[in-house]
Amino acid sequence: MNPMDMMQFASRLSIFRQQHPKFGKFLKAVANKGITEGSVMEVKFKATDGNEYLANVKLTAEDIETIEMIKGMRSK
Repeated sequence: MNPMDMMQFASRLSIFRQQHPKFGKFLKAVANKGITEGSVMEVKFKATDGNEYLANVKLTAEDIETIEMIKGMRSK
């Protein structure tokens, strides 16, 4: 990712955090609980037309490693 894209992403992420403060609190609560292999992450999307989409992922060791990498990027 080039530096301009990174700056733009950081700006958008800041706006997202301001507009959706509960989501950040949710992520912190999950992280504090401890994300472990075998945990299930579920996502539900409800469109304005009423259609609903649901997906879930049983986390693997590789998924945990990816999450840890993302968390590490945050602190840099």
